[in-house]
Amino acid sequence: MRIIAGQFKGRRLLGPHGRQTRPITDRVKASLFGILARDVPEAVVVDLFCGTGSIGLEALSRGARLCCFAERDRAALARLRRNVRAMGLERRCRIWGGDLLRVLPRRLEELSQPIDLAFVDPPYEMVRQWRWEAAEGRIFAPLAGKLAGDGRVVLRCPRNIPVPEELGQLSVRERRDYGKMSLVFFEPQEH
Repeated sequence: MRIIAGQFKGRRLLGPHGRQTRPITDRVKASLFGILARDVPEAVVVDLFCGTGSIGLEALSRGARLCCFAERDRAALARLRRNVRAMGLERRCRIWGGDLLRVLPRRLEELSQPIDLAFVDPPYEMVRQWRWEAAEGRIFAPLAGKLAGDGRVVLRCPRNIPVPEELGQLSVRERRDYGKMSLVFFEPQEH
């Protein structure tokens, strides 16, 4: 795993141990950040189910102001902390450990500014078992409530998962498929 562009281009990252997390490929990461290029500089970013931080660290390398990382797995958190320290980004990062589904609303309330970009990358097995109403209430509604007016939420999920066109105040604007995975881009609904 590595940073592919920006201030830390080429920097190697500690990847996940074992098969618990699935790092995003450089090709998909390049496509994702190509789509989001104008949104990243000075952005406040949230990287949920972040693993060792590849997406959030890429955003910081490309000029994001702040990234809040959330991960439950302790081994992944330890590697994330080492990646953040190695890049000297402690002041631009917040790391939230523990059960995201329980702490997300409280953590978002602690942020003093709105979120510009949120990445949601849960384990595929979790997504396969989601009841979308529950996911909306526990993840997408809290994010929508803290999202800037022109903010975006990006969900990474298995390609064969049907994702609702609307999740609370968020609507799907675009879906891109890459092999067995999809990136689904949500934006706030227009009133």
